[in-house]
Amino acid sequence: MNSTDIVQLTIDPSPTELTDSPLVHNTTLHKPPNQYAELKQIIKKHGLLDKQPFYYFFQFILILGMLVASMTCLLLVHNFWIQIANAVFLAVIFTQLGFLGHEAGHRQIFHSTQKNDWIALIAGNLLIGMSISWWMDKHNRHHSHPNQIDLDPDIEIAVIALTEEEARNKRSYQRFIVKYQAFFFFPLLSLLGLGLQYDSIRFLLRNNAKNRFVELTLMMLHYVIYIGLLLYRFNIWQALVVVLIHQLLFGLFLGTAFAPNHKGMPILDNDSQLSFLHRQVLTSRNVRSSIFNDFWYGGLNYQIEHHLFPSMPRNNLKETQRIVKAYCQSHSINYSETGVIQSYREILGFLHQISLTLHSSHS
Repeated sequence: MNSTDIVQLTIDPSPTELTDSPLVHNTTLHKPPNQYAELKQIIKKHGLLDKQPFYYFFQFILILGMLVASMTCLLLVHNFWIQIANAVFLAVIFTQLGFLGHEAGHRQIFHSTQKNDWIALIAGNLLIGMSISWWMDKHNRHHSHPNQIDLDPDIEIAVIALTEEEARNKRSYQRFIVKYQAFFFFPLLSLLGLGLQYDSIRFLLRNNAKNRFVELTLMMLHYVIYIGLLLYRFNIWQALVVVLIHQLLFGLFLGTAFAPNHKGMPILDNDSQLSFLHRQVLTSRNVRSSIFNDFWYGGLNYQIEHHLFPSMPRNNLKETQRIVKAYCQSHSINYSETGVIQSYREILGFLHQISLTLHSSHS
């Protein structure tokens, strides 16, 4: 079967594997409605939804220590090559701050909504220049309908096509990029950090968001400090080099952590009737665990478990995976897990397959 075919599936009583097609069309499901509730009860009995304040205390200390080290280097070291390396290090820090803001937005850290909101505001708006209200508006819709046409904002990308129909509808420069989207994929990811800052500002200026004044104030403070430190420390050309290295790598690091989560996985039609459990599992991909991967991906390498239990603390995801994986296997639910390199091979292969429709049409 061609990887871009639209397939019609009826799943009764167990779902079949959908990995042979990225698009599931008019899917219907006849399953007992209590599967997710059953799985959640198992997770609760193991205490895996309990908050982990000590874990996050050490996370705060680690990220704060990294940030202090970077700022100390920025202010005290006069070797420009070391400052370029520091810009790379700061991109890693910003990525980790992004994960922290993401977790606060999901209420993974504290029981208190107010405490989570303040962590999100500090990590997002103040430290990396990203509006948390914009992020949560977009991200909540994604979690409700991952990879579902017209419902998931994360698959509505101007210069990337995830279905053949979408590819054929592209025009002008977007069509050219989509035609070679597998080659442009990683360069486009490097623009993610700048894009989220632009979208954040536009969202706050156009929408009456909760805490809008606070968010705008914190973001203005972010740019005053960010630009002020660079201009204090470097001449204009050196500052520009540092900004480009920092911001482009921040986008690349963040993008390469998020891309394996769903890209290249099944795309659901907007009227898909898949249950919550099946929708979250079948559209998500895990990246195999290691000490490095768990840090680099901010726990999002356990994407299936995160989507099933978005308020779960990061350090409980690994144990949860063992339970979820066994549950899916016992219920014949396809559970996707792969290595880092293979995940990108699957993404690029999928994007290339979609772009072939433009090559075959000689456009």
